[in-house]
Amino acid sequence: MRLLLVHPSALLYSEIFLRLEPLGLERVAGAARDAGHQVRVVDLQVLDHADLRSELASFQPEALGISLNYLANIPEAIEIAERTKRAVPGCFVFFGGHSVSFVAEDVLTQAAGAVDAVVRGEGEPVMAPLLEAVRDGGVDGVPGVVTANGHGPAPRLLHGIDAPRPARDLMRHRRRYFIGELDPCASIEFTRGCPWDCSFCSAWTFYGRSYRKASPEAAAEELASIREPNVFIVDDVAFIRPEHGDAIAAEVERRRIRKRYYLETRSDVLLRHTEVFERWARLGLNYMFLGMEALDEEGLELYRKRVSPDENFHALETARKLGINVAINLIVDPAWDEERFRIVREFALSVPEIVHLTVMTPYPGTEIWHTESRRLTTRDYRLFDIQHAVVPTALPLDVFYRELVRTQAVLHQKHLGLRTAFGAARVLGRNLARGQTNFARMLWKFNRVYNPRRQLADHARPVRYELPLPPHTELGDRRELYVHTRPAAHAKPPGPQH
Repeated sequence: MRLLLVHPSALLYSEIFLRLEPLGLERVAGAARDAGHQVRVVDLQVLDHADLRSELASFQPEALGISLNYLANIPEAIEIAERTKRAVPGCFVFFGGHSVSFVAEDVLTQAAGAVDAVVRGEGEPVMAPLLEAVRDGGVDGVPGVVTANGHGPAPRLLHGIDAPRPARDLMRHRRRYFIGELDPCASIEFTRGCPWDCSFCSAWTFYGRSYRKASPEAAAEELASIREPNVFIVDDVAFIRPEHGDAIAAEVERRRIRKRYYLETRSDVLLRHTEVFERWARLGLNYMFLGMEALDEEGLELYRKRVSPDENFHALETARKLGINVAINLIVDPAWDEERFRIVREFALSVPEIVHLTVMTPYPGTEIWHTESRRLTTRDYRLFDIQHAVVPTALPLDVFYRELVRTQAVLHQKHLGLRTAFGAARVLGRNLARGQTNFARMLWKFNRVYNPRRQLADHARPVRYELPLPPHTELGDRRELYVHTRPAAHAKPPGPQH
């Protein structure tokens, strides 16, 4: 069967700071190809809709799947589905991905027949049975599939993540993927799932509190196959299990693999397992993303981070001693006033770390979706990108965006302005000598992308598709929020599974 997989366009945040290879889609492509299907991929982060139209005309796919890890891409995906149905009559169109898993029925209704099915849960285990059912007719019984007729059986969970291997060879323009100065940059997955339960995050509800690890041999073998000099380790929290991080490091050392790495982790994990991060720093770990989320105890309790401010600041000191550059994320509460923004600016200027801001956004699949969604000021999917306010702000909305962008601009000037660019001439020169311009372009795009007038105007756009409100849910049993669940006979207590 001819299968075309599509990744939607980049969101606002990705226009500047990063553009990541669609690793999940590559793994789905690998699963479909392993099952004997012809597969092509169009990534609209690096290609445009004219390329997609050309691919539809030349390839004439029998099935087309669109990855929807971000709510903000849903309107674009529905429009692609509508065009596909007109261009290739009879093509089976399906959506899959993290975010759409939580709103599957509503998206099918909104698509009004342009989408044949939504796949809930992990994509790799469903690809072979789904495409077989498409060929034979009747997909209603495929695990994880939702159609106009209702839900099929529960989604399947991969037992391990060693396979399928990502079909990286299907990606055109791989040199367009980057994160900060790591340009170009590939991505890899060492673990999947998260045992924590932060109120703003849906990773734990998507995976049902499962936690799976790649074997050290498979992880190192995949790393060795990556041609890019830079690699982003996409795990939700890197090196939760220190023995696993050490085992992969041993394989990397044995194979003499040399890359530069970027990863995400938690402050408490860094403090508990400092020796693992120190070992990876020797292997090339240059950058680390720490989701501090808040500067004070009150904010950390609100988001259920289960760390203290002291732990966060101790973790920053530890990373500095290891020589690892840190990017901090803080969640902007719409209740912030001008004084709070000022305090955050002062903090950001007082530390050497990069500070990123994301706006508190209730997403389907998170606990705050069930506590905050009735306060939404908009249900326009396109505004759910963590850069727009979708619940009431204490400040007038135009003032909120002015303060948000003003604060972001201070941070940009601190790390990415012209003065820094001249200071980073060696980095720029090295990248430009290899024909890599992503980092250089990023330095000068800020004012065009982050603009309070643009963000405010986004709220006035005509809305064709709106996010549905959730049904009332009692959160006494959090398992009701899970996409993936285990049969009762095999259930284990929440937390990492070994």
